[in-house]
Amino acid sequence: MAVPGITPDQFTPDEVRTLSPYFTNTDRPVFGLTQLPETVKGALFARYSRSAKSLRRLFLDEFAGELIELGPAPVAAVGSSRADKLYARVLGEYGDDSVAQLGSEHPACEGVSNVLTKVLEWGRLMAYLEQSTRYVPYTDRPDGRWKYHVPAELEGSPLRETFVDTLDRAFEAYARWIPALEAHFRLKYPKAPEDSDGVYRSVIRAKALDTLRGLLPAATRSNVGLFGTGQAYEALLLRMFAHPLQEVRAHADAMLAELRLIIPAFLTRIDQPNRGGVWIEYLANTRRAMQSQAEQVLDGTDAEPRPEVVLADFDPDGEAKVVAAALYAASTLPDDQLMAIARRLSADDRAALLRAYVGQRANRRHKPGRAFERTTYRFDILSDYGAFRDLQRHRLLTLEWQPLSPRHGYTEPAAIEEAGALADWREVMDRSADRYEARAAHGLPEVAPYGVAMAYRVRFYMEMNAREAMHVIELRTTPQGHPAYRRVCQLMHRAIADVAGHRAIAEAMSFVDHSDVELERLQQERQMEKKRQLNS
Repeated sequence: MAVPGITPDQFTPDEVRTLSPYFTNTDRPVFGLTQLPETVKGALFARYSRSAKSLRRLFLDEFAGELIELGPAPVAAVGSSRADKLYARVLGEYGDDSVAQLGSEHPACEGVSNVLTKVLEWGRLMAYLEQSTRYVPYTDRPDGRWKYHVPAELEGSPLRETFVDTLDRAFEAYARWIPALEAHFRLKYPKAPEDSDGVYRSVIRAKALDTLRGLLPAATRSNVGLFGTGQAYEALLLRMFAHPLQEVRAHADAMLAELRLIIPAFLTRIDQPNRGGVWIEYLANTRRAMQSQAEQVLDGTDAEPRPEVVLADFDPDGEAKVVAAALYAASTLPDDQLMAIARRLSADDRAALLRAYVGQRANRRHKPGRAFERTTYRFDILSDYGAFRDLQRHRLLTLEWQPLSPRHGYTEPAAIEEAGALADWREVMDRSADRYEARAAHGLPEVAPYGVAMAYRVRFYMEMNAREAMHVIELRTTPQGHPAYRRVCQLMHRAIADVAGHRAIAEAMSFVDHSDVELERLQQERQMEKKRQLNS
């Protein structure tokens, strides 16, 4: 189907030959950019916003000349010099940060601690993939060492030896109990006749690793892949350079060096003293000042007991607001008038309107519209660090966490006692707590969390609108999910219905799964095997 109302530019045969490697077509108004470096793509769009010319004409007039001048230069060089100069001028002279949203890159950070992964995965407008503790057993010993990070801050300190000894013992217990837990689960969950050996092995292995991951410390090394825009990387690197941990700052240096090989123009401000320098100083100074003030205000105050999940804040009028927002696009009435109408409706009438707005969802990817963004929920959560790691990666919400410590206690899966691993589990937990307190007492509060086992609880909050709550809760309660975060999200769903009283909104989350699941990965592995058989 032709795009109406637009007449594409006409190009000469020579121009077509120049354009063809870099554009998906030269004769239609809708096209893609190919084989161009990210800075060139971004620069083209930056000029595009301030020019009456078409994008392909801009490329011919302002960028392709370099290709002719350079002759058979690599594709990556096409227009790079002009693009870099344009970015420097736009960013430096005009401060137009939106330009830095127009280019992107895929760096990877390998062998980083789980402490650092949380720093890397902070930004909302980025995407991340992290090595799984469910499918990857941490039993390899490259160069004869278990996979954990030893903080540089401990070099030359007697605490280093006890840190290494404590983490070695934790990894040894973890590796030793994997075969025993697999044997335990094979006895508890015999193989079904319809399951292949491959499906059964995979499910049992995942169950054992899920159960034992609480033994792993926060210093455990992981691999993280990132994707983001130049603007997102600038923000990430500024935060990293202002961070108190040496591991974080060292990786900021390494990431900056690599990103400058690919998208250098996006990152020119980071180490300029009067730009990135004062920004980094601002972030570091405010963190230190706030920490100092908080210590004075909260000194001597102990934490009161709370359930695992608390709906700490919500709007009692939230469901009526969602109804009013749903009516907005279907009417010509002003917002406040619609709100008054929604308040007068009965609960049944509001529920009927929301059912119509949500429609017949065939699967959890079918989401209602933005009316569900009209109300929010703030959950205060106290869960094990492993569950926090999984929930922290959700993007379109506000999330903050407190420092990891052993002071909130730890979780203890029932299978640990059933399999006879309870004594080893508790020994790892006790050593983890003792060594944490030793590091904190030596003036290393930022370093202390590295050695804390992931079974220990951490407090964090998640504040999100109802649309994002639907996404998070439905996704994280699927049967293949880890029991720890499934339980957290099941409690969130109940709180929306019972504490907030937003029963129609909770009802719209029709793919929330409240069932008890024994072998979490079984159905998923069965489905994956069927797909493999169909494709073979």
